[in-house]
Amino acid sequence: MKKLKNYLLIAISIVAFSSCTITTPVLVTDNVVGEKTGVAEVKVFLGIFGPLNKDISIKKAAENGKITEIGSVDYAYRIGLFKSEYKTIVTGR
Repeated sequence: MKKLKNYLLIAISIVAFSSCTITTPVLVTDNVVGEKTGVAEVKVFLGIFGPLNKDISIKKAAENGKITEIGSVDYAYRIGLFKSEYKTIVTGR
């Protein structure tokens, strides 16, 4: 019985700390990708607790990286059991 409890505790821990990360390209332009990267992100706890007015737009990510010519845009999602992160990643010059 004690071994079963230990296995159950290990299984619950693995599920609780595991996450799924997805990065997908959204936009590619004819502009040079460049060396600059801008990121706009938001973190959400328990799927409901997070800033409601957080801006993760392409414009905000470009502003954060001081990018005037956008080369590519990616969205990244990291979804966990307790915490999720959503990012907009812009590259350019």
